[in-house]
Amino acid sequence: MDALNPVMWSVHVGFAVLWTGSVLFVSIAVLPSALRGDVAGDALSRIVGRLRWITRIGALAFLATGGHMAGTLYTVESLTGSGRGHLVLTMLALWFVITGLVEVASGKLLSGVDAGKLREPARDAKPFFYGAAGLSVVLLVVAGLLATPGFA
Repeated sequence: MDALNPVMWSVHVGFAVLWTGSVLFVSIAVLPSALRGDVAGDALSRIVGRLRWITRIGALAFLATGGHMAGTLYTVESLTGSGRGHLVLTMLALWFVITGLVEVASGKLLSGVDAGKLREPARDAKPFFYGAAGLSVVLLVVAGLLATPGFA
């Protein structure tokens, strides 16, 4: 085992908590307010803009830390031929899909807010944010399974 893995694991988990928490916060707490028109457009833009930056910086962190851990802990055979490897690949696929959903949702929302609208862009972004939130929960479950000693 590489001596750097505990550091990589800590950074990886730290960004995962920040990112999934941010996705869930925007989806569960902020979006419903936007759908009702209870939040100012500039505040909504700042919140969603921060989520976008967290997503993008997190992508770099996940690539570096996850890539390091996968390269030191797994082989191609163990990734494709073991239960733990399948969980890692599932996590990777979920990360890509959630990132795409967040980018699409935030793009729809921000372009509408920039045009002076609030409820309609929030409605357009809703399925993408809710999809990202649901998959974030699945991602956390997969992470929990990976962290369980002896699982898979």
